[in-house]
Amino acid sequence: MATPINESVRYYRRGVTRVLWVPTILNKNSPTRAELDAGTALEGETGAMAGWQTTSGTVPTPALGSRFTPVVGGEITAADSSLTFWASQDGDDVRLLLIREARGFIVWMDEGDVPAQTMDIFPVQVTSQAKVRELDQAAQIMAQFAITSEPAENVAIPAAAAP
Repeated sequence: MATPINESVRYYRRGVTRVLWVPTILNKNSPTRAELDAGTALEGETGAMAGWQTTSGTVPTPALGSRFTPVVGGEITAADSSLTFWASQDGDDVRLLLIREARGFIVWMDEGDVPAQTMDIFPVQVTSQAKVRELDQAAQIMAQFAITSEPAENVAIPAAAAP
């Protein structure tokens, strides 16, 4: 009999997931705690998100000797990605942080900032700060991002610095 997959400990994302804007990470596959701590936590003002995943294409590899066309893994791409924040009536909000053309990293700690758990690190450039204008909704700012290189996925979260 096949071994069953581990049973998941299911959770509700709100109140658990951390998302950071980190201006500088020298090695996205192994960021330091100091680099992460120098970032800005965004989850407290994040009202919506879209994208933030990678997908892989395939390439057909036909052969004359068979009617079946096998495929191999191909390009890896990232979805168009955005974070939508609550706007402040005095203008003191995400617009002061995520300035168009700014380069940095969006770090996703899906299960929280827990050492040895995993995080995904997306190298990004801010492409816009769109004002979301809806009649019956609180004011929002949508920051859109270009993913500038392959994200580092399932990277171990480093331990907190010793006091």
